[in-house]
Amino acid sequence: MANRCFWIPALAAIASGEITSKALLEQQARELRARVAASPRLALQRTNLAVAPPSVDFAIDMVSSAAVDRSGLIYAFQRGAKADPVLVIDKSGKVVRSFGRGLYQIPHSIRIDPQGNVWTVDAKSSMVYKHSPTGEKLLEISVGGQPANHRSEFRGTTDICFAPGGRIFISDGYANARVLEYSGDGKRVNEWGTPGKGPGQFHLPHGITVDREGILYVADRENGRIQRFNLDGKFLGAWDHLGKTFSLTVSAAGDLWIGTQPRTSANGADGWLVKVDRKTGAILGHIETPGHHSVDVMANGEVVTGARPDDVVWFIRRVAGSPKY
Repeated sequence: MANRCFWIPALAAIASGEITSKALLEQQARELRARVAASPRLALQRTNLAVAPPSVDFAIDMVSSAAVDRSGLIYAFQRGAKADPVLVIDKSGKVVRSFGRGLYQIPHSIRIDPQGNVWTVDAKSSMVYKHSPTGEKLLEISVGGQPANHRSEFRGTTDICFAPGGRIFISDGYANARVLEYSGDGKRVNEWGTPGKGPGQFHLPHGITVDREGILYVADRENGRIQRFNLDGKFLGAWDHLGKTFSLTVSAAGDLWIGTQPRTSANGADGWLVKVDRKTGAILGHIETPGHHSVDVMANGEVVTGARPDDVVWFIRRVAGSPKY
């Protein structure tokens, strides 16, 4: 892998005892910032989509995840108690429908499958739900396997993606360290992964996506890397130069996008949405963002994410001459 050379000096130094773990992380953070700064700033203008309250007591909290369907409707998965967890919002900010009340403990990820169905992942209960676009529940998967006495309420599944042939892959990262495969009717087919830093091991697999060649990309968040696998779980390699990656997706155009930040930054700090070369891991361009817990890409190449405390962030194509934010 061409990009492995990024870390040869750092790895040699730490092997000889010249660099402490903290110093290595700081070095990696400096290198990441420099690498992002050297890449093109993509022509996308940030706007915070103002969600119009449909009722007087309506309020949303952290938008943990956002996804876009083929018509351009934005599905926001939010954690507040004064609105349904799933909000379907048009580009004017109007809530056209909502659903999911009472189903979730910690809403975490929302994805739209190739047929337009809406899938949600809960980070506490490890329940995964499939809904129709109008909110009819079509399927539920109880992943299970969470320890009863985990130190945090976050102890369950993190993300989901959809491969050809109806194959479904789920990352299970908060208390476990694995990827699971399910059939389209919700039956478990395969799983792999153990805690650790080696190939096929994980420290909080937080996001997962698949490309048109059938390569799975897993955001191994706390290990500061993206691991790549074939659809049967064979390890294909890892990129460890892209920071603490929270989210990733492959757009309809075949572009790999990730949401990331330096490993030295506190979770929730500002970071970047980054376009990455799927073959080499090179950074092709970036946008600064207050939210990178999720990332999705519209058909026209515009990008959406959620952000604390209560924002849907929409990156619109910048018209020549428009001001930067």
